[in-house]
Amino acid sequence: MFDHSKIEKNSILMLIGILIVVSIGGLVEIAPLFYLESTIEKVKGVRPYTPLELAGRNIYIREGCYNCHSQMVRPFRDEVERYGHYSLAAESMYDHPFQWGSKRTGPDLARVGAKYSDEWHKTHLIDPRALVPESVMPGYPFLAETTLRYKDIEDHLIANKMVGVPYDDDMIAAARADLEAQVDPDSDGVEGLQARYPGAQARNFDAQPGLPTEMDALIAYLQVLGTMVDFKAYKAEDNYR
Repeated sequence: MFDHSKIEKNSILMLIGILIVVSIGGLVEIAPLFYLESTIEKVKGVRPYTPLELAGRNIYIREGCYNCHSQMVRPFRDEVERYGHYSLAAESMYDHPFQWGSKRTGPDLARVGAKYSDEWHKTHLIDPRALVPESVMPGYPFLAETTLRYKDIEDHLIANKMVGVPYDDDMIAAARADLEAQVDPDSDGVEGLQARYPGAQARNFDAQPGLPTEMDALIAYLQVLGTMVDFKAYKAEDNYR
């Protein structure tokens, strides 16, 4: 039998032994990752954000919405019953940075898409207490009054492509036209938009005439959250672990 008391009494031998064990464990855990194309299981329906949704996401980050709202439903019964199916890793695979959050002053937004009408979101963003009297959220009325700046939207797609989002040359070339088409359901460009981004919603999100506003973009982003995956395909018992 190996006399391990010698190692326990000798700090140098103990340190060497720890390094050997940690190194072997690290190799066993890390080495297989070099042979995997992706550590995230692909899920049907998940696609890159449209240019308008991406612009809305940029506004969401700019205004610090992630400080009070998370976008991650944890696999616990109380969370699933309140928000819906627990979040899948694939839902955040095109988020740079991800919006999981660390606290919830307000509710989780991972499943907020299609839960409320565009008008509800607009009213809530302008005056949160008009709909939720106890809300401590500040109002953002300026979003409805601010014309969306999107002359450089192609650059935003290119930047995301550099970190792995699969925007192709056609998507980048059509970025500005796709953004404009998404807020104009009567536009000839809607068909091309939906061909590039399956399931993309095209309508006047802020219900105002004229050029796209920051309100259009932010509502478009909120309305797509949690809608890409058809969770009806998952068994009910899979909601819990």
